[in-house]
Amino acid sequence: MKSKFLNLNKIVLSIAVMSLVGCTNLDEKVIDEVMGTENADPEASLAAAYGQLGDGTFVDHGSVFALQEYSTDEAILPTRGSDWGDGGKWRAMHEFTWDANNDVVKTTWNQLNSGITKSLFAIGSINKSNINNKTLFLAEAKGLLAFYTYTTIDLYGQAPYRDPDNLNAPIQIRKAESTIDALITEVEGLIPNLADIKTQNTHAGRFTKQAAYALLADMYLNRAVLKNKTAGSFNFKEQALSGGGNDMEMVIKYSDMLINGGLFSLESNYFHNFDINNDTSKEMIFTIVQKKNSNRNADNDLAYMSMERIQKPSPDNRGTNANCVTPEFYYSWNGNHDDPRFQRTYQYEDGTWFRNDGTDVSVPSTSKVEGTGKPWFHFNRGLQVGQQYGPKILANGNFDLTSDGRIKVYKLFTEKNTTLAADFTPELNFDNPSEAVFTQAQINRGVRNFKFEFDPGYGNNGTSGMDVPLYRLGTIYMMRAEAFFRNGNVSGALADVNRLRTTRTNDALKNNAPGVALTSLDADALFKESGYELYWEMYRRKAMIRFGKFDLPGTAKPATQPYRRIFPIPQATLDASKDFTQNPGY
Repeated sequence: MKSKFLNLNKIVLSIAVMSLVGCTNLDEKVIDEVMGTENADPEASLAAAYGQLGDGTFVDHGSVFALQEYSTDEAILPTRGSDWGDGGKWRAMHEFTWDANNDVVKTTWNQLNSGITKSLFAIGSINKSNINNKTLFLAEAKGLLAFYTYTTIDLYGQAPYRDPDNLNAPIQIRKAESTIDALITEVEGLIPNLADIKTQNTHAGRFTKQAAYALLADMYLNRAVLKNKTAGSFNFKEQALSGGGNDMEMVIKYSDMLINGGLFSLESNYFHNFDINNDTSKEMIFTIVQKKNSNRNADNDLAYMSMERIQKPSPDNRGTNANCVTPEFYYSWNGNHDDPRFQRTYQYEDGTWFRNDGTDVSVPSTSKVEGTGKPWFHFNRGLQVGQQYGPKILANGNFDLTSDGRIKVYKLFTEKNTTLAADFTPELNFDNPSEAVFTQAQINRGVRNFKFEFDPGYGNNGTSGMDVPLYRLGTIYMMRAEAFFRNGNVSGALADVNRLRTTRTNDALKNNAPGVALTSLDADALFKESGYELYWEMYRRKAMIRFGKFDLPGTAKPATQPYRRIFPIPQATLDASKDFTQNPGY
């Protein structure tokens, strides 16, 4: 068990270290300062701690994403005919039937524990070294430890810890209710030693002062919840740990530092934040860097999982017809389909629009996939509903082209039921309303989310060049809006919500029209706005708990007890270690 790593003796720990060093090559997008080979261990250990962010943990649909999104009204992964049964582990996330033996719960726990372990080892390794930039690297390693620990206590209510400077130290269990204050204090203490973003060769993939501000705003926003997650209500205006204000005032303070600091600005094209080249987005505060030719692990799941198998961005790629949004989330957009964050139509360089409405005959084949030179068919972005259209693959494995070399556009039918139109319906209508199971004749159901750009430069799901945002400026505006609202400043909250709505603009097919400002704001409207800005960014579960929505019934979900707001410690961990105790209710 990865959680047992913290108790390993020096010999086994040394082997583990060599394993980390052996499988982790540090490129310029991880740690830019390359040090001498005699100091390779601290460098590699910090690279390993960063690398765990993208080693499935925050980039694969089946880890943190599954727990933070499949458990909410934003996302569901049903069984579709013969696909995605997998012992019911995916359905359990939405049906709230998970237990301590669920593979998704166990995988996520292990990956987060691995991040904690690698961060602890990096701290110990850097502490023992005399490397250049020691103070900076140590602060970054401690920042990563805080981020992994915060995520773990949010999901599981407890997290492991060991003194990084004592290989024989016993494991400690950090409980959410006491650890949240300690984490806030620790991260605040790191700020003087962290670099400002884009100084000392840093970038959004490094834990900078700005990443710390974002994490602190997040922790203060959720501090009351973490202190008693199963409570009937939360005191969001508790006295802050420092500064004399309350929790919401601290969210506002750290948000102000990011919003007013001049380092970031909102993108008018909302979907640029989720493009393959989103490293050029001006919103990125803290991301998981995923780039071609990088030795770091990466994943295309955020785009691949929602796309139908018949939808092919290139002759070598397809989707997998898995997850979708729920009717509740889709219909929450009623009256807001002109919001620039809802959907965006793709325009090719020659002016051709892919309208995806049955009027398309062909699109240019001049857009090419890097590395293969094959044609790249660009699907639209955002929430995709209704009949879908796209290219067809010929027996020779290439797109069907017109006589002048353009890609023909066809009405699409599902790949595994070739007479069933690929018509993405808002309603799911399971035969058994409490079980998210479709027959083979129903596998087209569910509005799909194409928010994240599919990277066709790799095989099928493969990897991606899209950096996964953990904190971006839109996140901060939304957190500050909520903090204003909970602190009684509704006009301030409305101003932040409207800044997001009106800064985003539609595509030229809609005359680049900006979003429309709201004239009023209440708690339900604010909750909806949170979904519009942050859907599928591993934010929804926390928001639903804060807004009192998480326990309510929904599609394939019964009304549930508050203990479900925390996931169980995996049974395998309990069997292997006496240090952990199971969370109540499991």
